[in-house]
Amino acid sequence: MTSNILDRRSILAGAALSIAALLAGCATPPPPSKPSNARDYSAAAVASVNALRARKGLAPVAADPAAAGAAVAQARRMVSYRKMAHLLGPGDDFKARMKGGGVALPAAENVAAGQGSLEEAIDAWVKSPKHLHNMLGDYSGMGVAVAYDASNGNRPYWAMVLSNPR
Repeated sequence: MTSNILDRRSILAGAALSIAALLAGCATPPPPSKPSNARDYSAAAVASVNALRARKGLAPVAADPAAAGAAVAQARRMVSYRKMAHLLGPGDDFKARMKGGGVALPAAENVAAGQGSLEEAIDAWVKSPKHLHNMLGDYSGMGVAVAYDASNGNRPYWAMVLSNPR
């Protein structure tokens, strides 16, 4: 009798673990089957952001290769998670991610998804008080990138990183 109870408990425990593993797998979608193609839009974005900054009497920003690399990486990460967010996955850390990419701190990041062009992405950030605050912040370098989710109709994911390169 005790053996039957233990066998049932083992089966139930195994089933519970299997269900938990299945649900955990649902929380983070798998990466798309095709790698995303990402593009660095830093050079094109500098003119728009500097026009905005000039209207506010602020110094211009310049394209920063480290910030551009971090923007490309973040856009690709958002595609892999199929989610627009600054922090993706367990243990994600913005400062560590920036340091790992060679981006000088302090830094800021803007993200967007679904905009079909650079102009639309910048317009979305201008209309968002927190993103606008970042673009008007005390930064001298910038990188902007987009990556496309090939598994979802080429949905674009945008990232902007602002920093003070050394």
